Amino acid sequence: MALYPIFVEMKGRRILVIGGGHVSAEKVRGLLAGEADITLVSPLLNDELREHVDAGRIRHIERAYQDSDLDGGYELIMVATDDGAINAEVAVGGKKRGIWVNAADDQKHCDFILPSVVRKGKITLAASTSGASPALARRLREELDAYLTDDMPALADLLAEIREEIRKRGLKVDSDTWQQAIDGQLRVLLAQRKYGQARARLIERLGIELTPVGGPVGSMG
Repeated sequence: MALYPIFVEMKGRRILVIGGGHVSAEKVRGLLAGEADITLVSPLLNDELREHVDAGRIRHIERAYQDSDLDGGYELIMVATDDGAINAEVAVGGKKRGIWVNAADDQKHCDFILPSVVRKGKITLAASTSGASPALARRLREELDAYLTDDMPALADLLAEIREEIRKRGLKVDSDTWQQAIDGQLRVLLAQRKYGQARARLIERLGIELTPVGGPVGSMG
């Protein structure tokens, strides 16, 4: 596969999931994190999926897959069965309708594959072996999870907050200055939950002055 990695806005997108077991539950878990609109087709459900249905988080069509299921206006299809014939049928049907299909552990019937994902706050990291080794993909996910220490989500929130304030005031900070401002001491302050001190340090190292809206703004020093 010639893969091009992207992050897709999933909120409100209509997704069809086929299958009611562990792999399906894993896919649904990720889709719910992305706030997708999920319909699942399967005669049987495992306990996790049943809980989602009972809580109203997903819709359930309680029968085996039919080709007409693809006519429901879905934007993506995810197949999570162990049946290669169903994978092939859905892949063909999806292509006819211009809908992207992902079939678990069946790369030849995929228009896209799903990376291993780590989410913490606003930070999402994804890693893929292009389908070559699920075991390595899992290992990469575990190492990325260890890399994302507790200060990282707080750092992402702080940077987003200051960046928005800078934009509102029409100030400019070049990328090299941003990189130099994100130093070890800033992360230590955030890890210690000293958010005010971390904010002050970041502003100082960016070489700007931020005052309440309506007050004077400009460069320091």
